[in-house]
Amino acid sequence: MKKTITVSIAVISLAAPAKSRKPNIVHIMCDDHSLQTISAYGHPLSRIAPTPNIDRLAASGMLFGRAFVENSLSTPSRACLMTGLYSHQNGQRALGAGIDTTKVFFSELLRDAGYQTGVVGKWHLQCEPKGFDYYCVLNDQGDYYNPEFKTPESRGAYLREEGYATKLITDHSIEFLEKRDAGKPFCLLVHHKAPHRNWMPEGKYLNLYDDVEFPLPANFRDDYSTRCDAARSQEMSVANDMTLIYDLKATELRTVPPYDGEWNIATAVSDLERLTPEQLRVWTEAYAPRNAKFIADGLGGEELVRWKYNNYLRDYLRCIKTIDDEVGRLLDWLEREGLRENTMVVYTSDQGFYMGEHGWFDKRFMYEESFGTPLIVSYPGVVRHGVCNALVQNLDFAPTYLAVAGVSKPEAMSGRSLEPLFDGAVPDDWREYLYYHYYDYPAIHRVRRHEGVRDKRYKLIRFYGRGFGKEAGCDADCAELYDLESDPSEMNNVYGDPAFAPVAARLQGALDRFRSELKTDEP
Repeated sequence: MKKTITVSIAVISLAAPAKSRKPNIVHIMCDDHSLQTISAYGHPLSRIAPTPNIDRLAASGMLFGRAFVENSLSTPSRACLMTGLYSHQNGQRALGAGIDTTKVFFSELLRDAGYQTGVVGKWHLQCEPKGFDYYCVLNDQGDYYNPEFKTPESRGAYLREEGYATKLITDHSIEFLEKRDAGKPFCLLVHHKAPHRNWMPEGKYLNLYDDVEFPLPANFRDDYSTRCDAARSQEMSVANDMTLIYDLKATELRTVPPYDGEWNIATAVSDLERLTPEQLRVWTEAYAPRNAKFIADGLGGEELVRWKYNNYLRDYLRCIKTIDDEVGRLLDWLEREGLRENTMVVYTSDQGFYMGEHGWFDKRFMYEESFGTPLIVSYPGVVRHGVCNALVQNLDFAPTYLAVAGVSKPEAMSGRSLEPLFDGAVPDDWREYLYYHYYDYPAIHRVRRHEGVRDKRYKLIRFYGRGFGKEAGCDADCAELYDLESDPSEMNNVYGDPAFAPVAARLQGALDRFRSELKTDEP
């Protein structure tokens, strides 16, 4: 369940006057990092597995309690970051090809304004990094172990490096900073692969949380009884769709029926083939005894579901542990070099993620756990320390970075700068609604196309479109409405309830305005 942060920022001490020097910018973005697993957000999971280094940013900066994405999917989210545009405006509606490279990237404008720009880690857009003086990017999704990186010097080739991706990304980020022109401000994007599926931990943490039993979320057994068919036809269930071999590393089962037909077994095996002999020894010592016991126990039913859930959580949180370590290493470097005071550091994810809520993993739906995203902004003396509950969205990053750098925002950018929120007040003309649109169907996880709007209390979702495959003949035309104040877990769809008719009409009006003003081409 997403926890809405309600602490007022009006009582927090005033920030100092804005600084005269152009600030450096460090944007740290992980892939699929849920806010439930950042301890600054206060979720019970994060109390079991704290994130002290990410919390350092929250302790000195602003934590956003209502930060969201406009399309909960990796590549569209990254396109939104770079362009400040909605998916239908920048062309990147789904995974794969799509980005309109004629659109201006904020990195181009910063570089033109005298910034040194760099991006390290997961790029995941099917175009060359644009507007960067330096890049060191993974191939497609990238690999956790001994990954390949492409740089300007590699002439288009991805070259293998030995090590763990999260640590290597920090290494290359620090290399960029060490080699920069110290007379210029910099903007560095640090894009971690972790904790993306299939949650492959660093070797030293393979046994972390072995002795922890994670309780199932209260709504893990959600039966979707009040919702549209989309919630029932999805394929992102921990119980039914999380695989034992690819996801949960029970590789001993790859030749055992019926598991030998599991999805993506080849990838699971190739992950292990990437390991050096010593890395494989460490891996085997960690997973082989667990897998042998699992096979011997012959788990089924509820016991099997709990085993899957707990081992999913353990591997995911092990990946988070290394992320937190590496955030700390980067912050330590900035502080040691005397750069922290004039550097705005942002921590976020490309979207949220399900930690078993509604029985799910993955993202995509407009429900809170995937629609929402963690966001912490720390800029000492400029961004007030506290919690902000204004509605913000990932298309606001590009305008924000331009604003703090003193660069005018292109008129075409749909996002708006977060700078007016940094002193703790919310302007009277701040947005009242957010618009969301998910397009990637038919595709993995089979989440139906939908769009919607959210205000501070209510959310309207409309599923639409022709059904394919097992949904053939089941065209979607269905709405859901949630009162997030009384039903924060989104268990009770009240669309059609006469008591909520005025709310439904108001949100439908907002949705219609977004469709008209943004010139959306679907539905």
